[in-house]
Parts: sequence; C-alpha cells; structure tokens
Amino acid sequence: MIDRGWAVTLMLALLVVLLGACDPSEGLPRVNSAASAGKSQMLGSGEDNALDTPLTLTYWAELNGNAASIKSNFNEVPFFQEWQRRTGVDLNFIQPPANQGKEALSVLLASGELPDLIEYEWIHYPGGPEKAINDGYILRLNEIIDQYAPHLKEYLSEHPDIDLQVRTANGSYYAFPFIQGDKRLRTYQGPIIRKDWLDELGLEVPETIAEWHDVLIAFKEHKGAKAPLTFLGVPNPLFGIEGGGFVGAFGIKKDFYQEQGKVKFGAIEPEYKAFLALFRDWFKEGLIDPNLAAVDSETQDTSMILGRSGASIWNAGAGIGTWLPLMQAKDPSVELAPAPYPVLNKGDRPKFGQFAPAVGASGGVAISTSNPHVEEAARMLDYGYSPEGHLLFNFGMEGVSYEMKDGDPTYTDLILKNPNQWAPSQALAMYTRASYFGPFVQDVRYMEQYYTLREQQEATRLWSDTDAALHTLPSLPKTEEESTEFSMIMQDVNRIVDEMSLKIIYGIEPLDAFEGYVEQIHTMGIDRALQIQQRSLDRFNQGLSAK
Repeated sequence: MIDRGWAVTLMLALLVVLLGACDPSEGLPRVNSAASAGKSQMLGSGEDNALDTPLTLTYWAELNGNAASIKSNFNEVPFFQEWQRRTGVDLNFIQPPANQGKEALSVLLASGELPDLIEYEWIHYPGGPEKAINDGYILRLNEIIDQYAPHLKEYLSEHPDIDLQVRTANGSYYAFPFIQGDKRLRTYQGPIIRKDWLDELGLEVPETIAEWHDVLIAFKEHKGAKAPLTFLGVPNPLFGIEGGGFVGAFGIKKDFYQEQGKVKFGAIEPEYKAFLALFRDWFKEGLIDPNLAAVDSETQDTSMILGRSGASIWNAGAGIGTWLPLMQAKDPSVELAPAPYPVLNKGDRPKFGQFAPAVGASGGVAISTSNPHVEEAARMLDYGYSPEGHLLFNFGMEGVSYEMKDGDPTYTDLILKNPNQWAPSQALAMYTRASYFGPFVQDVRYMEQYYTLREQQEATRLWSDTDAALHTLPSLPKTEEESTEFSMIMQDVNRIVDEMSLKIIYGIEPLDAFEGYVEQIHTMGIDRALQIQQRSLDRFNQGLSAK
C-alpha cells in the first residue's frame, strides 16, 4: 500500500520541479482592470441603483480544489473579488475543511449561528429542501425570485423542464441553482488509460471487460503498476464507478436508474452480483487500487502522474487536462487516451456512462432565515443569470481572461497558456466558475475552448456515445414527507450497500452472501424507496407534459 504522506510529498515535489520557483500570486491581473471597471453594477432596491453603504454578507461554501491549489481562501481568488466588486456586496466567506462539507454543515445548522448564504447540495438535506425550509434554516424563494431575481425568473419561464427540477414537489424554490445549459456539457467523465504503455506492450485501447483484464494484467506485470486501475473511493466506496464505469457493462448502475419509465435500484439486481464477482477477482489479482475505499482526488492524481496506476475513471479537464501536461513536462513520450465505457461483448453499445442531470446537485445557493438583507442577497445571486453575469461566471473578465472575437468570448493565454504554468483547470477556477458549480447557467462555449487537447475532445465524443440519457433520472422533486422517508431508508440502505460491496470485493464475505444482503436491503424498505422514486418520476413526467 502506498503511504499517503509519501505520495503527497512526491506530488508536491513534482509540482515544484515543473512549475519552478514562481510565486503563485505573480501574474494575477488586478480585477479592477480598465476593461471591466466600466461594468460595475451596484445592486440596491432597483437593478441599477447603487447601495447607499457597503453591505457585507456571510457566505458558507467549499472552495473548489483547483482554486485551492493556488489560493487558500475565497477572497484571494480574482473571480470572487470581481463578483463582489460588480454587485457592491462584500462577502465574508466561511470555508469548511475540504471533503467535510456535509459534516461541517450539520454542525453549523445545529449551532443556530447561520450565515446569510449557504452553498450546498440541498437536494441531499435529510428530508429534502422542503424540510430545510420548514425547519427554519432557509427561505422559500418563490416570492423573492418574483420580486428580486428577474434574470433567473426569465430563464426558468423559458425552460419548463429545468423549472420542474429546481422546485420541490410542493412547488417551493429553495436555492439559486447551477444549470448545465447544453446537453454536451453533461458528459465529461470516463475511463482514461496510458496509451504509451499500450503501444509499448502491443495492446489496443480496451473495449470489453475481458480486454480490460488483459490490459491491467500487462500493466501490473510489465510496467510495475502497483494499482493498475484506480478510481475515487471518497466520499463513499466505489464512488468512481457510479457513473457506470465497469458496473455498467452488466446492464445496471449501482444507484437508481430507469428502464422505459420504470425506476430500478441497481445494487439489488442480480447483475450487481456479477459485477462484485468481477471486482473480487480483480482485487485478488492486484489489478485495482488496494486502497480503493480511501482514494481521494489527491491520491488519484498522484497515482496517475507517478505511474503507480495506468488507468482511471476521471474528467476530461481535471483528469486528462491536468495530468497530461504535468506528465509530459517530465517525460514527453507519455500519452493518455480516453477509453470507451466497457461492455461485455465486442461491438455492444454501452448502456451506461456518466451523464449528469441538467440541474446540478452542487452549487445551489440558499438564503438563510438569518439573513437581514434578503433583497440584496437575491439580486447578487441573480447577477449570475444576467447577460453580464453569464460572461463573468463562464469567462471571467474581458481584457483579462477573455476577449470578444467574432461575437464570442474567447479565453486569453492567461487561461489556456498561463504564464505561471497553471493547468487550464486551475486558471479557470481562479477567474471563472465555468469548470465547477455555482449560481449560474454553464455555457457550452467554455467547454469548446477548455478542452484544447486532442485527447480531451476525443474523450467527450467517445464517452457520450452511450445510451445513458435513456436511463438517467432527472432531478426528482419530492414532498417533505417523501424526502424524509426516502432519506431515512436510503441512509441505511447505502450504508449496507457500501459495507457489503467492500466485504465481498475484499474477500471478507463470500460471494454467496449477496442474496442475504439483498434480503436485508428489502427489510430496510428499498421497495418503499423505489415507490417514492417512481411516484416522483411519474409526477415529473406529468408536469412536463402539462407544460
């Protein structure tokens, strides 16, 4: 097993060698540049009215990892400086530790000391966002959006399918949402493999499970890979395969999905046992990361960059776009390539693959009940949906991070060829929110420029070539009662799924324990959870047809 402290040390050492002795703060243009200074818009009681006095709001959120690799707090990030300057609202950020947002928010809510704005996955609040409203933590936004958020209101009126996904079943708006504005933006993750290793070993990019087995064996035996295949095991075990990688070859997903309008839960289907049998064998053969339940993004980066692993499941941006430049700076012969989502039989079309909902669970910003400046907060958040805010969130500052060319915002070399040798993913996170989440509509023109590498462009084409859109569930609004019951059931179910999946893969439990585990999940109420999901899907479809 790799020692994590050793891995981090090596990773940092590699970055120091590659980036040189430059100060990360060097090369940061001032956000009050002449190009953007004329666009300042103070938000008061009217859209263009200035506030009489400076206003400060507290804002709870996790700092994106790419931004955190350059700056340690929000107010040092140029994007957040500019957002505050344009809206005339100062933000006092409350920043939880990395990967501990859920636990930190629970403590925060229990304390009763609520910040003014809270950016969180509200759909996962116990009992759902309707309960968060009824518990007195966040405000119902219907009247607030009507009065103070004209840009978001207009967007939702023009996109009824999105509108249905940002409300509870009772019709309550609860957060200013993150919306992926184009279908092409919704697939950005899939299998990535060391193409130079394949070429050296005389192997092709694998398509079937059998071919993947042969490739991983070769990586272990001939390239010395200690963890030939690695993927995220944080925040929960097998997290990296939940988009459909490897498990999808058996015709299921680990979580909920739909078959011609009928909701299913993959972890109780017979095919999940076949998947567990596969990974049990692969784990015994040393083909997957021995630390698979503890792999976070930092560990995954280290394993791929240092050659401990030869294959992973990750993003075109944060994976290929970050790893390949760093690896080639040390060894120009390194090649990475996307691989298609695996299937069982040659020539089959993948049934599953990563396909994100149009409305992201992350990035939604709620207004707390403790906020004494609701109008100003709403107008600040609505700015992200305005024409000017859309450009800021997706492209940053004109004359700094983008220029207009032939009517389109075009990233400058500050983003694509950063003088500090930051990866584009890091530069984007400093000047925009395009590559992660937030209260805005993501623009596909960001992706068209961000994926500058041939390998990235091929990745999105290849990973999109699945039937995932036919089986992915939309964001399903639920009532408070449904959400409360559903979350109580699934909290226990997911715990058992994760525990038993690992025990079977590790060989702690026999494969035949699967049937008993399925029976246990039925006793926990999975059938009732499926009923709730089915009712929610039917209600969504009915609402869509009524539009």
